[in-house]
Amino acid sequence: MPIVESRQPAIRVTLLPRDTNPHGTIFGGIILSYIDQAGAIEAHLHGAARVVTVAMEKVEFHQPVYMGDVVSFYGELVRIGTTSVTVRVRVEAQRLQSEAAPRRVTDAVITYVNVDEGGRPTPIVKAAG
Repeated sequence: MPIVESRQPAIRVTLLPRDTNPHGTIFGGIILSYIDQAGAIEAHLHGAARVVTVAMEKVEFHQPVYMGDVVSFYGELVRIGTTSVTVRVRVEAQRLQSEAAPRRVTDAVITYVNVDEGGRPTPIVKAAG
C-alpha cells in the first residue's frame, strides 16, 4: 500500500526506551494503544462525541518499530452509522536518522460506539462538510 502523504497524522510520536521489549523492538500493545487513540480522534472529526471501542479487526505487524522511530498514525473514515463509526488507522514508521521513506507498520479497522454519559449508545451528529 502506498504511504499516506496528503494528510496530517492524527498522532505522531517518537517511541522511547520505556516502550521497548527485551528484543529491542517496541511492544505491540504500545502501538495498539496509539491506534485506538488515533481512531477515536478520527471518529470525533466525524461527529462522535464520546466513544467506546467495540471491535478492532485483525492487526498484523509488517515491520518492527524501534526505539527512536517517529511513528505516524493516520485515520480514515470507513463507515458511519446511527450510533457507530468505523475507521481505518494506518501506522507508518520513519527510522531514526534515515533518509529512507517511512515504512508501513500495520493497519487496523476499529469500530466505536458513540455513548452518552451513562454509557448508552447515542446517535452521532454527523459533522458538516
